[in-house]
Amino acid sequence: MLHAVIMAGGSGTRFWPASRSSMPKQLLDLAGDRTMIQQTVDRLAGLTDSGNVMIITNQNQLDTIAQQLPALSTDSLIGEPCKRDTAPCVGLAASLVHAKDPDAVMAVMPADHVIHPAEEFQRALQHAADLVTADPERIVTFGIRPSYAAESFGYIERGNPLTDNQTDIPSFAVSRFREKPSQTVAQQYLESGNYYWDAGIFVWKAQTILDALAKYEPQMRQHLQTIAESLGTDQYHDTLQTEFAAIEGKSIDYAVMEHYDNAVVVEAPFQWDDVGSWQSLARLRGTDDHGNTLVGKHLEIRTEGSIVKTSDDHLVVTLGMKDCIVVHTENATLVANKHDEEAIREVVAQLKEKNWKEYL
Repeated sequence: MLHAVIMAGGSGTRFWPASRSSMPKQLLDLAGDRTMIQQTVDRLAGLTDSGNVMIITNQNQLDTIAQQLPALSTDSLIGEPCKRDTAPCVGLAASLVHAKDPDAVMAVMPADHVIHPAEEFQRALQHAADLVTADPERIVTFGIRPSYAAESFGYIERGNPLTDNQTDIPSFAVSRFREKPSQTVAQQYLESGNYYWDAGIFVWKAQTILDALAKYEPQMRQHLQTIAESLGTDQYHDTLQTEFAAIEGKSIDYAVMEHYDNAVVVEAPFQWDDVGSWQSLARLRGTDDHGNTLVGKHLEIRTEGSIVKTSDDHLVVTLGMKDCIVVHTENATLVANKHDEEAIREVVAQLKEKNWKEYL
């Protein structure tokens, strides 16, 4: 049976001041009327039962997620005691899913991507699940055909086409996973036609990923096994706290994917956006005749190429501005050069240094 695991523990610091520790990017309505995590769950409707959808997040976000996703049971919402990157997150989810369904196939995905149409996404997930069913040792990941030489994504180099592909969705053995490249190397990847952006979406058997963690990360696997053995007991909560905190944080790419021999990349037949920064809003919401993207109550005068986000009851006026980001929230406002938005992380770092927790 197909189970869906949604990783929702990111902090979304590039979207400050809208994104905060208690209300990060995935809990915001950046790409429409529904929040990003709501859209992620909506996208799964009809593919798997809601009882087989699990959210892995930070413990301090559980209440908000429960409010946003009332159709999911509280047992489906798992709070990590601390941040430990994606390998422990995946391992914890696999342990819990395997305890419920030892033969489970898992689809693992981030909560903060924009994907459409949903029908093509579901078709691709079902294709990946079929590939895993045909060869239970397979691990399937999704690749996005690059549209430009991006330095901000990891890449997947494809190998030979699969001989047992029964669909029109291109599917290949993985030749190699590549780290985020320089501009020159990214251009080479783009021109070769053999590389994909790594979408961070996976399909595998729960048992297979647990076996892979046991092989490549035995200490991590042992901590996860101890947690799994405490399920259903009075000691579960305390065991989760202590054992999870003892795990060394590591990404699933470093922990497993870069070492695994039987990995497959499926070329995504859907449109995908990782919504990595405020400039993503221009792609997602469009621009006016002056190249501005406006969300909320705004008056623009001689303003070009800017992104403005405010609420419907707070007016923001921009006068004689170009290529700016303006984001208004209840207790903080950002005004930035949109070409320097990477520096927003510096803002968050300095707020932490000053211990201004009310703005984090």
